Amino acid sequence: MYDREEVRRRLLRVGECVRDHALQELRQQSAETLSAVAFETAADKIYVIDRSVETVLLPALAAELQPVVSFALICEGVNDEQPLAFPAGTPLADCVARVIIDPIDGTRPIMYNKRSAWFLAALAPNRGDQTSLRDIEVAVQVEIPTTRAALADSLSAVRGAGVQGETLHLASGERTPFTPQPSRAQTIQGGFASFFHPFPGGREIFAALEEALVHALIGGLDVSKTALFDEQYLSTGGQLYELMAGRDRMLVDVRGLLFERFAREGKATGHACHPYDLCTILLAEEAGVIVTDGTGKPLAAPLDTTTDVSWIGYANTAIRAEVEPVLQRLLREHQLLV
Repeated sequence: MYDREEVRRRLLRVGECVRDHALQELRQQSAETLSAVAFETAADKIYVIDRSVETVLLPALAAELQPVVSFALICEGVNDEQPLAFPAGTPLADCVARVIIDPIDGTRPIMYNKRSAWFLAALAPNRGDQTSLRDIEVAVQVEIPTTRAALADSLSAVRGAGVQGETLHLASGERTPFTPQPSRAQTIQGGFASFFHPFPGGREIFAALEEALVHALIGGLDVSKTALFDEQYLSTGGQLYELMAGRDRMLVDVRGLLFERFAREGKATGHACHPYDLCTILLAEEAGVIVTDGTGKPLAAPLDTTTDVSWIGYANTAIRAEVEPVLQRLLREHQLLV
């Protein structure tokens, strides 16, 4: 019904258009301007830099993707209520595909020119509201670097064909292909393995989980030694990239489970990961990374912008075998799993 390889190439061009526009904005606008809140949706706060890229995203989708496939667009900040049809006026049920996009994943670090963000996009056959992350057939992510960067990466995949990587040399325009390679380490000890807790609220629970996991797997820590390294990269796509690139060995983001516990206890909940943040898990899986939901099952969240999602990423099967039994026990002990 559509050429998946052609879709891959065209989605990459859309991502590059967004990247180039965002870089131009970073060079011309102040951090104070770009970090101002434009409005707030059920999914997240939308900043001025987010709003700006929409001016190029929607025309690029119409020019690049619409000629080869009709689709229903699901996009943070653009249409959180219901999908937007391309071509306009097409009944949603008649669209051949569903496309889910996070135009800037990692808005908070990039709007301060602090660290790369990522354009994320994925396409799945249209199964209506039943369409899930497991249905995705094509995915791309394009790095939106800071203005001080010399290089920018992109990754793309068609299901079953492996993941392709490319590095763009920003000054010369030269493009160098590469193949992502997750870590082959057999243990988390001595590497980066993090519990993601970027915002206030529940940090003491995540800290207790991390300490208990390290004690169970590594043993008592000598303060003069570093047995494990932690990092809080404010971009889910960026976290998946770090796993694919062999830099991280494990990433646990179970904010969704935490807020389910808080809701049971009558406490206020906070901001969790959403399906649009994870729409490029196909890339990680094609590279060999293992991604599960909070219970250890395959991640099958619906394609929307509001569902809270917990996920766990392992660089390889050995690390999953080392960590998962202990982690699942600890999640139950801390009442994140019931």
